[in-house]
Amino acid sequence: MLKELNVVMDYIEDHLTEELPLENISAYAGVSDYHFRQIFFYLSGWTLSEYIKNRKLAEANKDLLKEERVTDVAFKYGYQSVDGFTRAFKKWSGFLPSEVIKKGVSQSFPKLSFVITVKGGITMEYRIEEKPAFYLAGVSKRVPMQFEGVNNEIVKLAESITDEQKEEMHSLQNMEPFEIVNASYQADAGFLKEEGELTHLIGVPTTNHQVSELLEKVRVEACTWAVFPNEGPFPSTLQETYAKTYSEWLPASDYEVINTPAFSFTHMDPDKKDYAYSEVWLPVRKK
Repeated sequence: MLKELNVVMDYIEDHLTEELPLENISAYAGVSDYHFRQIFFYLSGWTLSEYIKNRKLAEANKDLLKEERVTDVAFKYGYQSVDGFTRAFKKWSGFLPSEVIKKGVSQSFPKLSFVITVKGGITMEYRIEEKPAFYLAGVSKRVPMQFEGVNNEIVKLAESITDEQKEEMHSLQNMEPFEIVNASYQADAGFLKEEGELTHLIGVPTTNHQVSELLEKVRVEACTWAVFPNEGPFPSTLQETYAKTYSEWLPASDYEVINTPAFSFTHMDPDKKDYAYSEVWLPVRKK
């Protein structure tokens, strides 16, 4: 996957002055657009659109240093007006394009290159499971995105579950894992930058389609699951495991993630405060 990522970086560099349809870029990596965007963000810390914008503005900065006209530079990198380019450049660099020409000030944003870093031989424990189509049945709500710490809106959702809802969820449990799970899906466009909201569901996997109006029902198509057990301080260990599946395991594996609700479950340790065993279930397919 790292080789393919670098191929895409080269492609972007060769087409910075052209229109770059983001949905087509992943084709050069030989994976789905959804998978590519997830991997790119977890490895680089940037969304794909942000990276391309930053690279264009960095190259525009170099052209301005060569005293090229602001108008020419703006249109060269795809801006529809000089005003639009000036606003974007000022926000990115902190100074106006004209200041680059007059004073020689500059800002840089180098091309990304992905390399393999060996981190002490640490391996991730996982297993692969095949599952037929099923439903996630439970209670759900839109919650703000949060990658670290306790999400208070999810806590409130859990506290809102009634005894009747708990009873029905228990009666629906008929497949592995026989657990109350947390699933997230329907994320806003700002998901990768922890902006906006997503739908969070607390419920159970079930093959029973007869679910009352007390619960939400979300269909999950038949697919392959990569399962990552983890144990440690909660919720940090669980959140770190999610991040490592994208930044370490997926780039080195023969799988790509698919756009299906991932889920997890947690068993709190009664003898250790804020300590738990968890499993992350990630929907994947062979590349």
